[in-house]
Order: sequence, then structure tokens, then C-alpha cells
Amino acid sequence: MIKNIKMKNSIYIISLCVFLVVAGTQSCKKIDDDFLRATPETFYTVDNVFSTSAQVDQAVLSIYSRLRDMWANPDEQNWIFVFRGNGSDIFDVPSIRRANQFNNYGTINANNSNFDSTFGAWYKIIARANLAIASAELPNITWSSPQDKAYTLAQARFFRAFAYRNLGELFGGVPIVTDVAKAARYDYKRSTRVETYQYAIDELLAVEKDLPDITAVGGRLVKGAAQHNLCELYLALGTQLAADGNATGAQAAFTSSVAYGNKVIDGGTFALMKDRFGARKTETKGNVYWDLYQENNVNYQDGNKECIWAIQIDYAAYRAEDPRSKLPYSRAYGPVFRNGSPANLGGTLEDVGGRGISDLTPTMYVRDSVYTTKWSTDMRNSEIVFRRTFLGNIPTSAYYGIPVPWSVLYDTKDDQSLDYPVSCKIATDKYTGLADGENMSNLFRDDYFIRLPETILLRAEAKQRMGDKAGAAADVNLLRARAQCNYLVTASDMDDNFQTILDERTRELIYEECRWNTLLRMGSTIAVDRIRKYAFWPEAQATLTSKYNLWPIPQTAIDANKDVKLDQNPGW
Repeated sequence: MIKNIKMKNSIYIISLCVFLVVAGTQSCKKIDDDFLRATPETFYTVDNVFSTSAQVDQAVLSIYSRLRDMWANPDEQNWIFVFRGNGSDIFDVPSIRRANQFNNYGTINANNSNFDSTFGAWYKIIARANLAIASAELPNITWSSPQDKAYTLAQARFFRAFAYRNLGELFGGVPIVTDVAKAARYDYKRSTRVETYQYAIDELLAVEKDLPDITAVGGRLVKGAAQHNLCELYLALGTQLAADGNATGAQAAFTSSVAYGNKVIDGGTFALMKDRFGARKTETKGNVYWDLYQENNVNYQDGNKECIWAIQIDYAAYRAEDPRSKLPYSRAYGPVFRNGSPANLGGTLEDVGGRGISDLTPTMYVRDSVYTTKWSTDMRNSEIVFRRTFLGNIPTSAYYGIPVPWSVLYDTKDDQSLDYPVSCKIATDKYTGLADGENMSNLFRDDYFIRLPETILLRAEAKQRMGDKAGAAADVNLLRARAQCNYLVTASDMDDNFQTILDERTRELIYEECRWNTLLRMGSTIAVDRIRKYAFWPEAQATLTSKYNLWPIPQTAIDANKDVKLDQNPGW
């Protein structure tokens, strides 16, 4: 029987203070040393540090913990905001955070720390995965069953493949590291982007059978997570093969992408939620899309059939021993009306979306233009989901007690950067922990790594790249029908620059997807064209002259790898 751990209480509080040197991972004290720059400082080795299968599982759990922090960003690190979309077409920075701007290409180059931090973070995941894989095979480790061992290995190999998928999408071909480094190396060689994708595909194909269809508790990996990633990887592979001139290989890859999308979408385990459900379904306010983001509604085990893989957040653990078990979304993503329109709106309560400090601001594309004209009637644009009405709460305001017009809130460009609609994904009307002294900065619900609508949109893109625009439109309309949109797309809407798919991803996946991965994976000039078009501040239009479709290999990695030259990506 596959062993399950109650992840809400344990998955993110286990400290891996037990080991050794790996490529970028040393003992607990040095676990975050960077890839290609680690110097061994401990006598521990793989052979002598692990003695039980539970310890190997702890190594796996540490990866879940690290990924949670990379998505939720509890410490509000700037590089994670970049990884999640700052500087793309959907996010920019407000006037009070211009120092963190990531689309002024007069200052962005291969030495930028955001590239280094992202690159290093994924190699730390790989190092931990390699550690778990090597340890699981030690002869002194006893497993409760062959299935138990297979599931532990499947999770570790999934994480390794997941890391290489992300590296391939963002940086292209990278060094493939599959073992635990026992000495410093300076001779890593880059693979091609195709080879990087293919490696990740091979890993996931090898472990797909060892992942369960569902688990008893939320958070642990299931088969659908591997199949979703295979759908994305084959799509990415096909896109790159097409760019390389291999049309036959590209079509085969797109066919496989659709096939793996079919396994997730039509396999019977997962389904779009179309009716009210969960903890607040009987309330008169709300709709099914809003239900997806309420406490105790996120996990598959909560009755949410479109959740494929979820981040686990636990308020009790946060209070007791895990201060990172939180989603700081109201704080990090929330507007700052008290600065942007102080004569009309003040405070940090529910009426203004909580205690926002606006680390990121959504672009005008996200706020308004994606919902203009025929696209406006959409559940995802409803007041309960994407709140646009804010009643003046300053007694001296001319708008006290009535809606403050957006023409007033957008009085200046600086004010416009601070004042914006509030998504139900980043705020709530029922904050947990107020009686314990919490303010309205954090959410304590689970969140999504993978939700079924993203699989649907990946399949739609694969169909379009195969030439099946009608099939792509039908997939997009699965989401538009659920959102009760007046306008359903047709094959003629499926443009060759994938604007329809990107717009639908914005409506459906804002605050969920890693937008840089999407834009760079799509290739061509899609990323730079959209950044120039939608960036909030003018620097992008003025300084973005390169037609890049990959981030640069960090200069620090190139310099450290002194025995073999790592070529830089074009445009950098």
C-alpha cells in the first residue's frame, strides 16, 4: 500500500538537517548554496546519512516545501515575483516600487540577480531530487513494500523532470545533472533545449505508472500531475522542433501533447466545476469560480475535481512552527488605495482588499482591455470575482459611502499604478486569524500548482499548432461556457500569434500561471511583442530592442564553469 502522510500538519515543517554535499545542496546549514558554486564542507555522504525509508521521504518532503515557497513567496522575494510574472505582459511594479522594475532593458543583462536566483533555485530542486533518488537505492534502506519505494522514487523523479521543464522553458538547453556531486565540478555542458525537454519527458514517462490516480490527503503528487506536465512538455518540444525546421517531429510531439491532455481532461478523474460547491456554496453571494478560491475548497479531497495538484497551507502549523505556511497575497498583490487615493479611500480592511502594499501591479491589459467589448460578459469579470466597486470611506470625500469612480482613482499614472481591481484569488471577506492578532495581509487557504483549465488551454494550443483551429476553439469554449460568457470563440478567432489563447489564459489563470514560462515557451517574438504592447511603464517600449525568446544563462554560472565554456543565449 502506498504510504500517505497527513501533509497539512507535517509536509512543510520537516527540516532536512541531516546531510551531505550535492550539486548546490550541503548540510542543513548550507542547503541553499548555489549550483556550480558549492564547496564541500561536511563529512556526511549519501552512504552514511540515510538509514530509514522515512528519512528518504523527508528528502522528498523538503522539495514540496521548497516549491511551496517558490509559488506562495512567503518572504516576498523579488526574484520570485519575477519568476511569477513581473515584467511580463500581465504584471509590472507600482510607482512606490520602481526599483524592482523588470522591464527596463537598459539595466537588464545576464548579471541580473533575478536570473541567477531562478536558475539556482531549480538546480537546488534537482539536487534534492538526486539526493532522494540515490538514497532510495541504498542497500541498507528497508521499504514497507515495493509500491512504497516506487512512489517515493516517482515523486523525486517527477520533481527532477519538473525542474528541467522549467529550466528548458526559461533558459533553453541546460546542463543535465543526474547524480549527487561528491566534489566540485567546473565542466558542466549545456544540452540543447530539445534534449532538455526530452530528458524531462523520459523521466515522467518512466514514473507515470507509479503515481496514484488520487491520494487520501491533499498535496501529494498524482498521475494527473505527470500527465499534465507531459502535455506541456510535448507542446514545448514540438514548438522548438518546429522552430528548428523539424516539421515531422513537431507534429508527432503535438499529437502526443493532445494525447496526454486527453488523459487528464477526459480520463474521468478530473472535471471542471460547473455548480456551486464547498464550504460557502449556500451563501447567496458568489459563483462557482469564486468557490474555487475559498478556504477548504481547493483540494481534490474537498470535492474540487479540477484540482490536480495543490500547495498545502495550514494555519495551525503557521501559528505553531511554520511561519512560511501562508499566502501573503493580500499584502503582496493588493492595491494601496490609501496612497493612490487618500482623499477617498483609506485603511487596510476588507473594504479595500486588505492590507495591500502592492509588490506587483496588474497591467491595464489584465485589468481592463482583456475584458473589453464582446469579452466583457464573463463570470471571471464579475464583481464577486474581480472587484471593481469601492465605496469611499473617508468622511470628507465627495464619494463617501458611494462608489469612487475609476476616473478619480486613475487621476495620475502613479495613482493608476497603486489603485486597481481586487481578485478573489488575492483577498477574502473572511480573513482567518484576526482574533489571534493577524491582520489582513495573508490568506490561509491552499492554492493551486496545477488546475484543470490550464491543461485544457495547453491542449488547445497543441491542437492549434497541429492546424486544428476548430478543436482549439472548442477547448477554449469549455472554459468560456463554464464562465457563462456571452461570446464563444470560433476557429477564425484562433490567430497565429496565439493571442486568443494567451488572453484566455489571462482571464482564467491570472495570479496562478508562471507567465514567463508561457511566453518564452511559445517562442518567436511573442514575449517581446507583448511586453512592448502591455508594459505599464514606458521604459519597456523605449529599451526593449532585442528579439529574445529565452532568458540568459546567468553570467555567474558561466564564470564558475571554468573548464567548459557555457555558451550564452542569443540576444544577451
